[in-house]
Amino acid sequence: MFKYVIFDFDGTVADSYEVFISVYNQIAAKKAYRQIESGNLQYLRSLTIPERCKYLNVPMYRIPLIASEFLSLYKTELQQVKLFDGIKELLVGLNDLGCQTAIISSNTEQNITRFLLSNNVESISKIYCKASLFGKDKLIAKFLKKYDLCANQVLYVGDETRDIIACQKVGVKIAWVEWGYDNKETAAAARPDYLVASAGEILNIVKAS
Repeated sequence: MFKYVIFDFDGTVADSYEVFISVYNQIAAKKAYRQIESGNLQYLRSLTIPERCKYLNVPMYRIPLIASEFLSLYKTELQQVKLFDGIKELLVGLNDLGCQTAIISSNTEQNITRFLLSNNVESISKIYCKASLFGKDKLIAKFLKKYDLCANQVLYVGDETRDIIACQKVGVKIAWVEWGYDNKETAAAARPDYLVASAGEILNIVKAS
């Protein structure tokens, strides 16, 4: 059985899509980037991050600078972020199995900790963060090394194509969840180990491992 289940945060544990759009559009209005609207939302979900940046007129080299402002604004709207249905029950089930849980995210540890506390989630033992959209494979690799884990002892749960690619680079199995940011067709093309439609399916994957 998997020893650890590592979760992405935004779009996997936390339903932050509306906050993401609100915060991005605040920044876009100041910097003359294209806004995210209902008419282009589904199209954006089908694109890679570089493709999204091109469509929204956001220079890739400015992403690290935007990220700092984005996360500060996100913090002010944190109370609007909700826990996805079934996640709390999933975490309880994993804990009952003796499986440890962690979060690896490009959000901040402060935002994640506040969110978990406000939702009475206590079973996630470790939070690993890096404020970058890229390099998640290196972050996962550092986590494995720090806690003396083999790749086959870990299941990663995420909602973006970049999560799938990162896990493939380090040999960690990934369960991609369909309730997150990227659409199913885009994710399926990246060939995740599991395509998941509900939180309960993740518990079954762990039980069968």
